[in-house]
Amino acid sequence: MFLISDYLKSENRKLDNETVYSYLEKLEKAYLLHRCSRYDLQGKEILKTQEKFYLADVSLRYSVLGYSEDSVAASLENIVYLELCRRGYTVYIGKLGNCEIDFVAERQNEKLYVQVTQEICSEETEKREYERLLQIRDNYPKYVLRTDPFTGGNYQGIKTMHIADFLLSKDF
Repeated sequence: MFLISDYLKSENRKLDNETVYSYLEKLEKAYLLHRCSRYDLQGKEILKTQEKFYLADVSLRYSVLGYSEDSVAASLENIVYLELCRRGYTVYIGKLGNCEIDFVAERQNEKLYVQVTQEICSEETEKREYERLLQIRDNYPKYVLRTDPFTGGNYQGIKTMHIADFLLSKDF
């Protein structure tokens, strides 16, 4: 979304939210983007604003922007989103107060919460990823998916998995 607005501004074109959403809608209709709505976990309702958009094919990012280390985390989140959709889940971005849960995935009577991080290399990152899930007071499964070598096990009931293991698992 930011690239569209940056481009239009560089062309000295007027830009408003409706123009950006019009472009995004066209990209959705062309099956290049997926819209992921935000879900308020406290009010139990889908929010009308602040949705995220995920690429239908992660390689599009690399073909346009090239590879950078900064893009890996966003690509991992995109891949997990696509896999949850492929497995038949309806996927939302969770909102819990001021915190964001990467994914709330629902399928029939199933629900799971997923946080995706490239790696946890500081207490601050660990706290951010796990505390958000600990704030959710229900008994649905909660996961933190990561790529670093210290994956596996549980943290206060939250399952920690390597992203590859999650993607290859037949349990979901």
